[in-house]
Amino acid sequence: RTVALEDWSLTPLNEEAKLGARRLARCLQKLGFKVRFSAFRVVNVLAVCSMPFAVHLVDFTKNNRPIASYEPELHPAATYRIKNLKATVQVFSTGSLTVTGPNVQSVASAVEYVYPLLYECQKPRCK
Repeated sequence: RTVALEDWSLTPLNEEAKLGARRLARCLQKLGFKVRFSAFRVVNVLAVCSMPFAVHLVDFTKNNRPIASYEPELHPAATYRIKNLKATVQVFSTGSLTVTGPNVQSVASAVEYVYPLLYECQKPRCK
């Protein structure tokens, strides 16, 4: 079973995602798997972006408990879950973000929502 991990509200982009999923299904068929392409739908969006500054993760987590969690022994990023947008933001100390959500609008809103929180916890620049 193949599931696309993208969701765009714009029709041309949806068609591109569908074409990419069809190509993947065809490649799997050529490898000998029994693949049938039906009931295509986009389930999730994954976006990656970078902040123009580094983030102090311990401060970010302390300021945003219990929504944010940071376990450096398990994963190098702090996780920030935004329930009303159904989005999850992974924040790395370099300022890189990985955002997962059900559609493009919620992912964009999640980045806009978390930016001021990250700005408060930015690391001072080293010279």
